[in-house]
This record gives sequence, structure tokens and C-alpha cells, in this order.
Amino acid sequence: MTMVDIEEFVARAAEILVNSRHAVCLTGAGISAESGIPTFRGKDGLWKKFRVEDLATPEAFKRNPNLVWEWYKWRMQLVYNARPNAGHFALVDLETMGILKCIVTQNVDGLHLIAGSKCVVELHGSIRRGRCIECDFKVTFDNPPETIPPKCTKCGCILRPDVVWFGEPIPSQSLNKALELFHKADVALVVGTSGVVYPAGYFPYIVKEKGGAVIEVNIDKSAITPIADVFIRGKAGEILPKIVDKIKLL
Repeated sequence: MTMVDIEEFVARAAEILVNSRHAVCLTGAGISAESGIPTFRGKDGLWKKFRVEDLATPEAFKRNPNLVWEWYKWRMQLVYNARPNAGHFALVDLETMGILKCIVTQNVDGLHLIAGSKCVVELHGSIRRGRCIECDFKVTFDNPPETIPPKCTKCGCILRPDVVWFGEPIPSQSLNKALELFHKADVALVVGTSGVVYPAGYFPYIVKEKGGAVIEVNIDKSAITPIADVFIRGKAGEILPKIVDKIKLL
């Protein structure tokens, strides 16, 4: 994709967004990777001998909560050291302009909220929270917990990371809110997701089937690309600010 192509597609995306009534954004691991957070299945030294499925399932936690928490503590440190990037801030700008109504994210790092986005649906939960396995009490961690596993201050039982694990359903409140947003949407802005994890991968199709437009920003083609009205190959932190700048000129 040449610079001329990118500028042309950026202009088309800006025009679609400006003329939208209800634009909703779906984000995945790609936008977080630009903040230095490795993708979920990255081959990182210390944990490469473990399969993700052996660390991010209810069964794994029941079998060895300490091991699971040690892994999450390591991941939390990466997240807590990360900062939102230009892509996150561009989405804040689109929301402030009144163009973007909400973000539905598959990421658990909380960077959209830290960047300043007001409407964010965290589909898979947040690594910054713990949830009691007994009473469901939730705790927000300012830092990764020192004691492993952390204990519930209400009932004394152990906490688990407040994220959706393999084999678990997405909490109905988050799922229903996401579905409501995409059923209302006339534009889906899809950023940095493979589109293969469901139900999130289905959301852009809802918009497309209703006659809406799909804009995709991604470093590679994805399962969403075949239905995209505009596909812009590139990093979110580079492309999204270009779209915002173009909108300001319209």
C-alpha cells in the first residue's frame, strides 16, 4: 500500500465517519501491541514453555492458582508500565468530536480508559481488577498484588483475575451492551483485531448486514477485511491520527 493509497483511503474513512450517525469502534491486541504490550500468544522467555490455555482457564486456576497468578502478575507489570499511544488518543478525539459513540474492546489492559475515552465496553474484563471466587466482590489493583494469590477483603476467599478465560462466557451485561451498540451502528471502525475470536468477530458483520460501512485499520489483513469498505494497512498510532486530522479539515 503506497502513501498515495493510504492518503486516499484515509480521506474516504474520514468522509464516512463525518457522515455517520452512530459510529462504534472494535479494538483488539494490535492497538495495545503499539504500547509495548505483547500479544497474548507471544513467545516470551519465562513463560514460553506453558501454553496459554494452561494458564488462562478455570481448570488451570483450580489446579494451581499460584502459578496462574504468577503469570498474571508478570502480565500486569507489563500493562502497568505501558502507556496509551497515539491510536488510543485519536479515538478519544473522535469521541470528543461526537463522531465515535463507544469503543468495544477485546483488550484487558484498560488503556482506552486511561487515555480518556468515556464510553468503553471491556468485553473480556480487566487485568487491573480481581474478583472473589466466592462472593464476586471486585477489587481494583493500583499495582500488581504483592501476595499471591490475593485475598478478598470481604470474605477472605481468594481472588481471581477479573478477565474472561478460555471456556468462559462473556458476562451478559458486557455482551448485551456491545450487541446493542453494533445493532445501532451505521459505521464500524475496526482496529487491530484478527476477527477470529467470537462473538467480537461477528460485530462488524452486524453493521454490514444492516447496510452500514466497515472501516478497518490493521497491519495485516484479517477475517474482517473481506467485508471492509475501507481497509487501511498500517499501525493504529499512525493511521488513526491521520483520519482525525483529515476530519478536522472537512
